[in-house]
Amino acid sequence: MFARLIGTGSYLPGNPVTNDDLAARGIDTNDEWIVTRTGIRSRYLAEHGTTSSELGLIAAQRALEMAAVQAADLDLIIVATSTPDFIFPSTACLIQGKLGNKGAATFDVQAVCAGFTYALGIAEKFIRSGSHKKALVIGAEVFSRILDWNDRGTCVLFGDGAGAVVLEASETPGILATAMHADGSQNGILNVPGQICGGQVTGDPFLRMDGQAVFKFAVRVLADVAHEVCQTAGLQTQDIDWLIPHQANIRIIEATGKKLGVDRDKVIVTVDRHGNTSAASVPLALDEAVRDGRIKRGQKVLLEGVGGGFTWGAALLEF
Repeated sequence: MFARLIGTGSYLPGNPVTNDDLAARGIDTNDEWIVTRTGIRSRYLAEHGTTSSELGLIAAQRALEMAAVQAADLDLIIVATSTPDFIFPSTACLIQGKLGNKGAATFDVQAVCAGFTYALGIAEKFIRSGSHKKALVIGAEVFSRILDWNDRGTCVLFGDGAGAVVLEASETPGILATAMHADGSQNGILNVPGQICGGQVTGDPFLRMDGQAVFKFAVRVLADVAHEVCQTAGLQTQDIDWLIPHQANIRIIEATGKKLGVDRDKVIVTVDRHGNTSAASVPLALDEAVRDGRIKRGQKVLLEGVGGGFTWGAALLEF
């Protein structure tokens, strides 16, 4: 028994916010500075009070519609997010309730920007075990609420959004290989080192990042994990039709593709328009490429993510 992807969906809130828009809001930056260093030209920012479950719900509904699956038929719902609505219940439970599903196994996964690849790998293993038949996997984030808008080195990088996929049990191979890894000793290079204690914020509640350290680490592990899943599936990186890396920075994306020997025209890029949407970035890019016709049935697609923790993961699938 295999897990096969049968539907994708995504959602971006509001209208694009350009680099010039950020500068007009009083952030000490400009379009040239941001584009040169990151490749980002715009991103989407949710209105105040909008939650990850609201974004994830719309992406989920669109994925279910493409898959022609009813929410009631789902027996597994996993949400990858670093910006949950509440401490508990999980964002997955909130989305389950809004979908009207009752009884499915439902939980969140916290692996930051690698979260979607983690969640996809977990769902695949549930289905391969034979215990579950239909799964909804979502990446949803409102990173705008954990950004320090006085820190131009981080606040210009991120955006909000959600992406989702529907998987079903199949006798035809779909997800060919997955991998998940972490190195907790690298926790200091990308984190939000704060928490709520006794009703008060303790520590620093904003995202902090060592950009150079993240770049070096990300390029290395993204290349390694791509080779790992290809080797597991008995393929070479040259056999990939499409590479969808985590959309963090155009320099990381280009360096990873070059290291893997994947032609630039085989790499799906949305970071220029979406920014870094953390766990939502990979499913957002996947849905866009499916809906515009670039990704076709029978093609091999490599998804990979890397994020704070430090975490990284990949999934190789035949669409």
